[in-house]
Amino acid sequence: MGTMVHLKDLRREKQMKYEKSMLKEISIKEIKKSISLHFTPFFHYGLLSRWSIEEGCADFALEAFLMGAKYSKFGFKGESLEDVQSRSGKEEKRLTADFYDYLINWGCPNESSICHESLFLAAECLMQQWWKEGFERGQKRYKLRLN
Repeated sequence: MGTMVHLKDLRREKQMKYEKSMLKEISIKEIKKSISLHFTPFFHYGLLSRWSIEEGCADFALEAFLMGAKYSKFGFKGESLEDVQSRSGKEEKRLTADFYDYLINWGCPNESSICHESLFLAAECLMQQWWKEGFERGQKRYKLRLN
């Protein structure tokens, strides 16, 4: 049993080291720019407050980025982007749902269902963008043998 715990610790340590190296690949400025791109209409119409959600949005974008990076090894091994996305689909959908719930709780809980639908689509687009970004940058690191 001691060996299993030790292996689990080593795997977790390796994963943390990989995530740390991947985080060096992006900047907060990039993330803020994409948040602005996806949510400006909500900010403009007062449906969301930029200062109250921006940090949380960045956290979710980073999670999506790291998820894409984690799955990039399958792309490096020859799987298509679509196959890899399908492989991570359940995990990605859960992250998107959590992000959407976060936005609803901090954003427009009393607004119309049209607002909620638009907000979900914006949340989904942001998560997909950062998942794909992580996937692509992770593949580059594999190709350069930086992992």
